[in-house]
Amino acid sequence: MAELPCLLMLIGAATPPGRLAAAIAAAADAVCRDATDLRVDVMNLAETTIDICDGRPLERYGADTRQAINRIAAAAAVLIAAPVYRASFPGVLKNLLDIAPVAALQAKPVGIVAMGGSAHHYLAVDTQLRQVLGWFGALVAPVGVYLTGADFRDGALASEAAHNDLSALVDTLLTLLRRLDPAALGPIPLAAKFT
Repeated sequence: MAELPCLLMLIGAATPPGRLAAAIAAAADAVCRDATDLRVDVMNLAETTIDICDGRPLERYGADTRQAINRIAAAAAVLIAAPVYRASFPGVLKNLLDIAPVAALQAKPVGIVAMGGSAHHYLAVDTQLRQVLGWFGALVAPVGVYLTGADFRDGALASEAAHNDLSALVDTLLTLLRRLDPAALGPIPLAAKFT
């Protein structure tokens, strides 16, 4: 029996799991309930040891780092969630992406979820992370999801609008995954031509 395609939900923060992790857990539970043709894998960088990127070949990084990269590469689609940290996404996420080979995300459906203290920073993560994902040649969903503290009550995602937005983003990723042939998407990213 063939293994089901995987939707990886990557929480790109080094802080202990909190509201963003709770939102992603709620999204993962919803997908597991509704989609029987794929599996969900949640990777939280707060619980995953990632080596510092220093340019060495992937096989020379530690086992945890290689396993994290392998989980990204093996996923059929990726949902990346990150808090706004100093007007951008956290360095732990950038570090992981710096280690990842182009092929890990090339032509792969990717969605962006960002979280900040207020609506004032809603494009900080989206615009910067979108550029990095473009370098990989990822197939980034046209619209991301932005969450704030107002979407939560007692640490749990309480906003119906936020639940609906997360569901719509996941549905977009699944539509891209099910309807597009990544091999038909070209040209290859410039980054792949020089590696």
